[in-house]
Amino acid sequence: MIKKQNLWFLTLFSLILVLSVYYITMPNDLLVAQKAADNTDVEEQKENSGEEEVTIQESNNLTALRVSLEEERDATKTKLQATMTDENATIEEKNNAYEQLKYLSEVEGMEEKLEKIVKDNYKLDSFIKVDNNQIKVVAVAKNHDTALANNIMRTIQKEFDQKQTITVKFET
Repeated sequence: MIKKQNLWFLTLFSLILVLSVYYITMPNDLLVAQKAADNTDVEEQKENSGEEEVTIQESNNLTALRVSLEEERDATKTKLQATMTDENATIEEKNNAYEQLKYLSEVEGMEEKLEKIVKDNYKLDSFIKVDNNQIKVVAVAKNHDTALANNIMRTIQKEFDQKQTITVKFET
């Protein structure tokens, strides 16, 4: 039998969980309206102080690439997790699924690390996808310079022991 205290605890816990999920998935409209109000205040302060503010926005294409890659990986992770929890799956299948999940996690970490390196060294927003020994780099730059592309490839190659196939694509 469930005691009243346990029932209240479960009810409040589930309420907190639902509100947390709602907050995380809440539309950005509320936040955008608040930022717009803040921006008008900032613009008034700039007019008074005479200083310029520089803002950097990430390319919509980079965001789209990140979202599509994330959706693809989430689907793969879901399949692998289903394999791991499947009672009919063999131990070998479960181990392979675990190793693939571990590999995906390592790849995501490496991609973030490489993007940070490109950002720090070259002051460029970029999207990097690592797929086995192939690395695809999409960088936002006004100048589509082959020397810059070569430098980016060398910098990325330094992070690996084995030879990687690195492609760099620029977009404006």
